[in-house]
Amino acid sequence: MNTLIKVLGIVTVVIVIILSLPAILHKNIPELDDVMLRERALSTNLLPVPKTYEALLEVVDNPDNPMSKEKIALGKELFFDTLLSQDKTISCASCHKLEAGGDDGIATAIGHKGQANPSHLNSPTVLNAALAKSQFWDGRAKDVEEQAGGPIQAPFEMHMTPQEVEQRLNEDSKYVTKFKALFPEEKITFENVRKAIGAYERTLLTRGAYDRFLEGDNDAMSPQAKRGMTLFLTQGCKGCHAGMSVGGQSIQRFPLRSYFADYVGLLYSPDITLKESPFPFANVGGFLGKDEQLRFRVPILRNITKTSPYFHNGSTEKLEEAVRIMSKYQLGNEFTPEQIDDVVAFLKTLEGELVEYEIK
Repeated sequence: MNTLIKVLGIVTVVIVIILSLPAILHKNIPELDDVMLRERALSTNLLPVPKTYEALLEVVDNPDNPMSKEKIALGKELFFDTLLSQDKTISCASCHKLEAGGDDGIATAIGHKGQANPSHLNSPTVLNAALAKSQFWDGRAKDVEEQAGGPIQAPFEMHMTPQEVEQRLNEDSKYVTKFKALFPEEKITFENVRKAIGAYERTLLTRGAYDRFLEGDNDAMSPQAKRGMTLFLTQGCKGCHAGMSVGGQSIQRFPLRSYFADYVGLLYSPDITLKESPFPFANVGGFLGKDEQLRFRVPILRNITKTSPYFHNGSTEKLEEAVRIMSKYQLGNEFTPEQIDDVVAFLKTLEGELVEYEIK
């Protein structure tokens, strides 16, 4: 009897501790005034997007592909030209809609003849992508110039070969003239097509309320958004979602944490089922990240409110649910509904408009 009482007592203590964990984990959230909040962000390289072309060049110019007014203009023309796709119906802009967050807003990209991405991958945003240290969900491309050639060649996207691209463009006198003015090669090359598009994509940066706050406008963000920013800065989010782009700076394992309840059904039930997906959602498409090690390029959070659905296979429609998943499975510290709302309010300040740089 005494042994039973002791066991019950231990179980009770364990239950109390488990139930108390959220309060314990969340009680050390500091109160930061505007100055402290701003200084903490700036000190960790969460910087505002530049407002001038000169400042832009300092941040994104590529020494292997120097930007110029003419090259950017050519890249923009190519970005919107369906000539780069096999059936001449798809352009880069088809899946990267600049007015809608820089992606296509669907769970998996649709390309040549209605084909879906075989791994059920959705299109990452092109906005602010030049600020990232790698491209694609597995980070396999080092920059936007290299990335620009991928969708053009993918058989389920634009379905072209470099040779076909070169032949089409070399038969277009307009493009021949423009390329000759910019590149030393006698004929248009696929590499220079990538360089032109990359130069244009390096100008696709956005600014919003978040940037104005970082620059000293205390009224640019609401008290709720500032609470969300405090959570973001102090609870671990910024560890991965770093830099001016608020993401895209590293490749990280996802999910970092797992829970017993995810892997089995209701305890003591005769219908116990094992969890099949390594993710906290269905493993649609079977993509497992870089080297199939559940390692993914950290998404850019600027304009994240406009790029639903979320995660690599577009499995999650609501931003609130994406925040909950990340807090639980990456931080090991599931946010309360109120905290989730605060973080979402902060993420809304990352919405921005394309900067109209006066390109010289």
